[in-house]
Amino acid sequence: MRAPKKIVLCLGAVFGAAVGLFVACIGPWPVSQAGFEGAAYFNQDIAAVDRNAKLSQLTDSPGRLLAGWGTRLINPAPGLPMAGYGARQNIREYLWGDKPAGLSTGAHDDLKVKALALSDGRDIAVLVGADLLLIPPNVAEAVRKEVAKQTPLSANNILFGASHTHDGPGAWGPGLAAFFTGGTYNPDVPVFLTEAFTQAIVEAYRNLGPARMAHGSVDAEQYIRNRARKAPIDTRLCYLVVEKEDGERYVLIRYSAHPTTVGPRFLQLTAEYPGCLQSVIEKALPNTTAAFLGGSLGSSGPQAPEGPSDIGRAQAMGEGLAKLFLDNVKPANLKWQTGVDIATVGIPLALPPYQMRVTRRLRVSPVLPGLMGVPHEAWMQAVRVGDLLIVGLPGDFSGEISRDWADRAAVRGYDLWATSFCAAYIGYISPDRYYNEPSVLKQYETGFMSWAGPHQEAFFTALMKRMTEALTKSPD
Repeated sequence: MRAPKKIVLCLGAVFGAAVGLFVACIGPWPVSQAGFEGAAYFNQDIAAVDRNAKLSQLTDSPGRLLAGWGTRLINPAPGLPMAGYGARQNIREYLWGDKPAGLSTGAHDDLKVKALALSDGRDIAVLVGADLLLIPPNVAEAVRKEVAKQTPLSANNILFGASHTHDGPGAWGPGLAAFFTGGTYNPDVPVFLTEAFTQAIVEAYRNLGPARMAHGSVDAEQYIRNRARKAPIDTRLCYLVVEKEDGERYVLIRYSAHPTTVGPRFLQLTAEYPGCLQSVIEKALPNTTAAFLGGSLGSSGPQAPEGPSDIGRAQAMGEGLAKLFLDNVKPANLKWQTGVDIATVGIPLALPPYQMRVTRRLRVSPVLPGLMGVPHEAWMQAVRVGDLLIVGLPGDFSGEISRDWADRAAVRGYDLWATSFCAAYIGYISPDRYYNEPSVLKQYETGFMSWAGPHQEAFFTALMKRMTEALTKSPD
């Protein structure tokens, strides 16, 4: 064989290997329409639900409700990256080491983590709400370990939730994906957050004492919109009021509008409208701690009142929602409960392969998310407090789906809240009926960001049913 021919063959082999490596690691790959039922990962999840649900003791005659709560500040020092709005994170910083564009100049208002512990004398549930974009998995795992050293609480007892403010602290995670979400990693940040979360949870546990509770919802459709399409979403402003014998009160609010009223050019940390909502309630009601859980934020945008500035509109929205609560929820008129059965189940989710689509029928390689630092892991939690069910999902959960869940639960006599960012993030969890629409890639949520594939609604609905049925079945 002559030399030129050998060179051509060698170059062809190198080119072929390069193309093969590119496709294997980057893509494109065809979109998979495979279902989840019968899949090994789904069977593993169902087994985990059944196993962990047995850790709770169900009873028709629960003991007296016990409650306790704790609060800690999570305002980092100025100069750290802010999480949210990828536009804040300058790509030039990653590629060429230029000065980052989105460093905070300080805190406009206090950001906090708040924990509520509830017990029926046997089982304990802890509901944690934080003024963060999301709950970083590395922080959640570290908190679980630290809390377990100081209390009998395990991961099965703790439901994490975030307000989803896009103006909170970043720098909490390593890897490229965390960089584009929260800026350059600073190992001091997860340590700082872990300490604050742990202290709030331990304080809540140690302050358990006799209490009563009531829950319900107020419609707040004027402050929320379906930002993806003309379709119904979850417009409920849900509340849980817990009151101790000495008159101390804890108000937990759950609402689904994205806290994105304040835009990316605002470089002060702020809890956004959820922070203002909490502050107004605390000022209006003596001896009250107010907390917030982001609800079904997928497809749910804010409908803030007009104002002279972004931060002014966020404050007006928080004040409006607080007024709705204060005008419609009067302690004297609540249906108080003093004996409620507590049950919890939480599982690390085994997931289908990620599908990050670039066209309707093509996706990137399932290897690429790992190369970008996107962990293929998640967490799902369900908590029962009497006839209140709270389900924590690991991503932006659709308000269209949660509305359907709530309606179905109400038929069974339960008030169901779906919450987002439960100690993990796996993209947007949107209705399956939109997955294969021709215009899907014009929709950010149901296009590239629908990582869990074409059956994600059915997958999480099946898990929700298994969890809630396990926590609500009559005891033997």
